[in-house]
Amino acid sequence: MKTILLAACLTLVAAQAQAISRYDPMRMRCGKVQSTIARQGAVILRYQSTRVPGLPLYDRYVQSQQFCTMGEVRTRAYVPSADTKSCPVYICKRLDNERFRHRFIRRH
Repeated sequence: MKTILLAACLTLVAAQAQAISRYDPMRMRCGKVQSTIARQGAVILRYQSTRVPGLPLYDRYVQSQQFCTMGEVRTRAYVPSADTKSCPVYICKRLDNERFRHRFIRRH
């Protein structure tokens, strides 16, 4: 029974990981990039680096803090889009331990 339950959980996790959509922001206007993230909650944006030719860049971009895991905070980031070099979006970023302690744990 435990084996079946574990297999079911792993299948569910794999299905959720596959469910996230991937987009090229360079083929979308900034407003469309932002509305797509807002509608889906979290997406993968993949695009070519402007500094290193041929280097693909990608990350997971989120609509709100609820799409970040514990120990992460939603942080502003920028991606290129069809109509601007700096379209504002958000990513989840892990706090380093010292900043986390200062922000969430009171020292006595």
